[in-house]
Amino acid sequence: MSLGMLTQRSLSMFDAVGGWRTVAEGVASRVLFLVAYLVTGQVLPSALVAVGGVAVLAVVRLCTGGKVWQPAIGVIVVGASALLAGSTGHAVDFYLSAVLLQAGGGVLFLVSLLVRRPLIGVVLGTVRGEGSAWRRDRRQRRRYSLCTAVFLAKFAIATAVLVPLYSAGLVLPLGIAATVLGGAPAAGGCVYLCWRILREDPQSDR
Repeated sequence: MSLGMLTQRSLSMFDAVGGWRTVAEGVASRVLFLVAYLVTGQVLPSALVAVGGVAVLAVVRLCTGGKVWQPAIGVIVVGASALLAGSTGHAVDFYLSAVLLQAGGGVLFLVSLLVRRPLIGVVLGTVRGEGSAWRRDRRQRRRYSLCTAVFLAKFAIATAVLVPLYSAGLVLPLGIAATVLGGAPAAGGCVYLCWRILREDPQSDR
């Protein structure tokens, strides 16, 4: 999944979530861990199952010509989650990375709005090669701010849901919420909504 999708002439909801492969890779580790933990009740074996599943998907992507950094990041994040959960013995710690990423993302997007450098504008300005020229266009600046606010709302909602579940040690609802709100489904929805906001912009057809 990439914010570069926002510059496309047409975009379906399925494309916005990155296609079946991205969805599978995004939910695999969290779903595999959750299912394995519900079956075995053991944290470490469940974490190893999650790492193994993601490693298999990473090999498949590499063998089919995928970019190296995509599976590498996935393996590193899942590996860190598995290591944390295995070391503490608490299943909820497998999802701590999702909680922190959502909270951190929210802070980043909020700060970008407060300093009047909406992150979506910064990213798309770079992708389009227009630098910061968009900041002189009041209409475009408003659109980028709205798109940034969409992502901020997503991060805020995810954080508001995940933090209490993590604090309460509720593994099942936390795993489901982390998969949906902290993964491709919610992010893809944001990308699609932002594309709808920007699609009437003539520059988006470049």
